[in-house]
Amino acid sequence: MALQAFELPLALDQLDSQLLQRLERRGFSRDLLLAWSQTLGGEPAIRNRLPGKVECVPAGTIQNFEPHAALAHLGRAAIAEGRVAACVLAGGMATRMGGVVKALVEVLPGKTFLDLRLDEVRAFAERGAPVPLWLMTSEPTDAPIAQALALAGGTELARTFEQFVSLRLEHDGELFRHEGEPSVYATGHGDLPDALRQSGLLAPFRAQGGRYVWVSNLDNLGAVVDETVLGYHIAAGRSVTAEVVDKRSGDAGGGPVLHEGRAIIAENFRLPPQFDAAQVTVFNTNSFIIDATALEDLDLAWTYLEVHKTVAGRSAVQFERLLGELTMALETNFLRVPRDGLQSRFLPVKTFEDLSAITPLLGARLTGSPLPSHPR
Repeated sequence: MALQAFELPLALDQLDSQLLQRLERRGFSRDLLLAWSQTLGGEPAIRNRLPGKVECVPAGTIQNFEPHAALAHLGRAAIAEGRVAACVLAGGMATRMGGVVKALVEVLPGKTFLDLRLDEVRAFAERGAPVPLWLMTSEPTDAPIAQALALAGGTELARTFEQFVSLRLEHDGELFRHEGEPSVYATGHGDLPDALRQSGLLAPFRAQGGRYVWVSNLDNLGAVVDETVLGYHIAAGRSVTAEVVDKRSGDAGGGPVLHEGRAIIAENFRLPPQFDAAQVTVFNTNSFIIDATALEDLDLAWTYLEVHKTVAGRSAVQFERLLGELTMALETNFLRVPRDGLQSRFLPVKTFEDLSAITPLLGARLTGSPLPSHPR
């Protein structure tokens, strides 16, 4: 059981004023941290599991993507009317690619992850259908990305906003310190709805007729804005469309399940031990189209999950929330999209080996040339 009677409140009362201002600008909640500290002790894997009944989704829950002229027309019209914003999760550091800001890693000669995203929205702007690019950064990545945007002439096309932060804890509930200082961390991509509302970007977008926010990971190079996928979302009439792909051996993550009668996205570690995750045959890509009104009005009691991290050789505890859990509050359409070939919408790049494997495909997509071989 966590020590909580005096130690953590006292430590928070004694935080340096500059650190406190830094934290509060980034959504820090003292009350949440105190509440988290009270839950420590025992087995975190049990606490992280979904309560209640979990089953496989019924047959017919997942739509299969196919080219569809009428749906493409529907999506194309929405893009032309300025109803779409692209929101990219860009808070990560490329720890397996040299520990640099991932957005600034070169993917193709002369092109970084950020450059490719800018090229995408520039192409829409040149066609008279501007798609604003919003980048959810973190404290370490925000300034370098903003500087790169300025150098690339992308400030008219893109804006950044930071996700939230909190402080790591010791396993007994005390404040974790590194070199004598409290250890700050980002609280996960589930921050997006709150951080986006706080950024001031969402309300003007809606006021100007914006309707759809397309969210994807920075390092998924297949997750481009696509008129047919958008058409599927519009036709489904639900608040969220979640893109899923066929699951493969080695996929670490989650997928759609039925939780208390609602189809949601759940990570594998959230599933009850008696539920066989192998029954879920599709995999969550973390790409979502979300109705902007539903996103702005979202009222969800987020579950912050206990995560153990090694920091400077010591074990620390931090609490994070996952974006996919917004499906617990919003009706969701699940769309199985291509994973292979030129039409693949799931090309994650976590390592240089991943990048080498998909380089031929990326080159073929950008140039329109034939694909020399299957990249995966």
